[in-house]
Amino acid sequence: MPTAKAVVLTKYGAPEVLVWSDVPMPEPGPGQVRIRVKAAGVSPSDPKIRRGDLKAVFPLPAGAVLGFEAAGVVDAIGRSASGVREGDEVASFLLGLGGYGEYALASSWTPKPPNVSWSDAAALPASAEAAVGMLKQLRVSRGETLLILGAGGSVGMIATQLAVSRGVTVIGAASPRDHELVRDLGGAPVIYGAGLADRVREISPSVDAVLDAAGKGELPDAISLAGGPARVMTLADEHAADLGVAFSAGTPDRAPEALDQTMPLLASGALRLRRQRHLRMAEAAEAHRLLESGETHEKLVLVAQ
Repeated sequence: MPTAKAVVLTKYGAPEVLVWSDVPMPEPGPGQVRIRVKAAGVSPSDPKIRRGDLKAVFPLPAGAVLGFEAAGVVDAIGRSASGVREGDEVASFLLGLGGYGEYALASSWTPKPPNVSWSDAAALPASAEAAVGMLKQLRVSRGETLLILGAGGSVGMIATQLAVSRGVTVIGAASPRDHELVRDLGGAPVIYGAGLADRVREISPSVDAVLDAAGKGELPDAISLAGGPARVMTLADEHAADLGVAFSAGTPDRAPEALDQTMPLLASGALRLRRQRHLRMAEAAEAHRLLESGETHEKLVLVAQ
């Protein structure tokens, strides 16, 4: 049986449970393509999935391969998959995970423009899907005020830019080092931590919706500011259910247009992404360690061996 290499989740636990191993060569099913991965993004939720914090939402068996986002070259096409040829350069949001490997299976994909790097193409899919999907689920519209928690992160940056472009007033909670960035993107920055609600009210007496892209425990303030949990949504706070807040999870029908919508903006320079740090694919455990330790403030991207 043909094999390939991938970073395997041997069990829930510390970063060391991610092991570069031989796996069966994935074969595309109906409507799928197989991508030879050039780069894979590491999402903020990946360590929480690895630890088992989100197993109620993302239950994974031993031997699973993490990674929601990948970019690479199509090298096999499943039955009934159309509009694509072997050799096409694409990016994908992988609903079935699997990005941390030499090959990944994709059920949807977007062409990678020639002027978009592999690492940028791999850094976009999950963040774009989350940003577009959460803005849609929160029903944010022109003239409203949106609080984004984590406005300096990968999802927060995209959500800020898209919301501002639609005439939404954005208040962005971010670390002080990201305040200039939040202003450049069109938002009004505020500092995290105790007193967040008061600092937000100094800018706006209330907010219409809250998009939590950080999961840092700010949901009680978010609920207070929004007048209840109805229009508060989190991407990564495992305590959401206890507070009556919706947990936004990637689904096939949440934002299928996200990558098609944002890739041209990235290619044209109209969309900015977070700075990146690149590691080899086999160094996924180190990438998780860096992400959890706070030693890096960059988007981590795993590149082909």
